[in-house]
Amino acid sequence: MTDSGKGAQPIRAFIEVGRSRCFAGAVVWPGWCRSGRNEGEALTALMAYGPRYARVVQRLGLELRPPVDVRRFMVHERVGGSVTTDFGAPDSPLVGDADPMTSKALRNQVWILTSCFRALEAALIAAEGRSLRLGPRGGGRALPAILEHVLQANRAYLQRLAWKPQQAGADPRQWMRVQEAEIMDALAAASEGQLPAAGPRGGKVWTARFFTRRVAWHLLDHAWEIEDRMT
Repeated sequence: MTDSGKGAQPIRAFIEVGRSRCFAGAVVWPGWCRSGRNEGEALTALMAYGPRYARVVQRLGLELRPPVDVRRFMVHERVGGSVTTDFGAPDSPLVGDADPMTSKALRNQVWILTSCFRALEAALIAAEGRSLRLGPRGGGRALPAILEHVLQANRAYLQRLAWKPQQAGADPRQWMRVQEAEIMDALAAASEGQLPAAGPRGGKVWTARFFTRRVAWHLLDHAWEIEDRMT
């Protein structure tokens, strides 16, 4: 799986438009997704984070040359956002999310998710024993709270895939590894059509592609938060 910098094919992007916030993301690179107050700001942020995302996926040998010109992004799809979009998380599926997933596509999704888990793990290790810079009003979670938040979010994401998650373990770091394996199992089951198409009360179930994109984005969002807040 390769994509481009200068001189190669444009990178297909999507735009999710909320009332007060927009997200821009790369269609075939789950987790490479950033926000701004409008489409232009979101695409600019996406480009700015390209080198950081490239370093993440290169951990397992995937090749990505991020663009150095925002015009290299080709907006493939625009979707309406929700209150979750405005709150600060991408929330809208794309038209292609419901397409069947080939074994090659599944393998790429697993590789990228694995890379995102390793990025968060590396950030947690690097931040041990160090202070995290607070926000302008003294806000921001401490390191254990960030990890707990990610673990709880992953449980919620698994449930949105119609997967019953295991009970949490006592050691958060060990549990993250257990949860990582569970997420990969759930993704494979969803991609093969082994999970229900609707929730127990008829609620909408996420597709495998949207699940990957949301989990990958959340892992990297907090990995990069930790990196940026280390003092």
